[in-house]
Amino acid sequence: MRPLSVGGSITAGLVLLLWIAPPAVTARANAGRATAPVRAKLPLNTIRRAASDLEVGGELAGLAAGLTRYVAQDSLLALSLATYTVADDSNFVGATKISGVPLEELVRMLGAAPESDMVVAICDDKYRANYPRAYMAAHHPLLVLRVNGEPPARWPKDPETRRLDMGPYMISHPRFAPSFKVLAHSDEAQIPWGVVRIEFRNEKAVLGAIAPRGARAEQASVQAGYRIAQQNCFRCHNAGREGGEKSGRPWLVLAAWAAASPDFFEDYVRDPKKRNEHTQMPGNPGYDRQTTGALRNYFATFITTTASSSTSAGKP
Repeated sequence: MRPLSVGGSITAGLVLLLWIAPPAVTARANAGRATAPVRAKLPLNTIRRAASDLEVGGELAGLAAGLTRYVAQDSLLALSLATYTVADDSNFVGATKISGVPLEELVRMLGAAPESDMVVAICDDKYRANYPRAYMAAHHPLLVLRVNGEPPARWPKDPETRRLDMGPYMISHPRFAPSFKVLAHSDEAQIPWGVVRIEFRNEKAVLGAIAPRGARAEQASVQAGYRIAQQNCFRCHNAGREGGEKSGRPWLVLAAWAAASPDFFEDYVRDPKKRNEHTQMPGNPGYDRQTTGALRNYFATFITTTASSSTSAGKP
């Protein structure tokens, strides 16, 4: 994911500060739980005042749905931060101390309950990570503000190329143990870096965009594929305005491949570089035929006829 670049000066304008008094924040220590009340207020600005500002949107408390506001990093740092030493985050090498604000607390401070039961983290390369209520309850994801006590400019570089900055924000966990398994797919840690925007959304509305279609929608294989696609494919592929756009391949393109070229589709899911050496998509070598078949069956529900499935959008 590319580092955030905000060029040029920011046009001066009216800044509206919406002071939201948050409830007590729970600081979960490594050895147990401890509570620390937060009395500071969190200001939301109508314009971006610095490149490090966190963009927030979706369903915000006290505002019309869809509006965007900005939170200064200093305002977040003024909150009572949770601090953990993590050893299972693949973005880091070895045990690493992280400090930040739990996503659950941000929901309570900023979200328009009960609508905002899902948090969506959006990165500067249009990758998205989705945090439904069940995921947050199981894993307590943290919006990271400091790594080993250092600001984003001094964070380690990204683990894939060791060149790109991982700020201005990332998301991690105190520790991660999979909370479910569907066929050969286990619950995966959602640990994006380069996060620039957080949205507070309604889970039913977001996932409704990729709910299976047609008479086969309730079949067990289709439902299994749907559950896998929610956590895996939805990060980089979009269905309309929902989902990630990093891949540039929308949902209906995947559906066309699944329906028209099922063997190609399944092989690509397992080992994409075998089919396209330039792809950025990570492989899923642990997926067996039943698992890739479930994904294929799921995506094929978006294609209603053989004729429409043959519509070519090009290979991935």
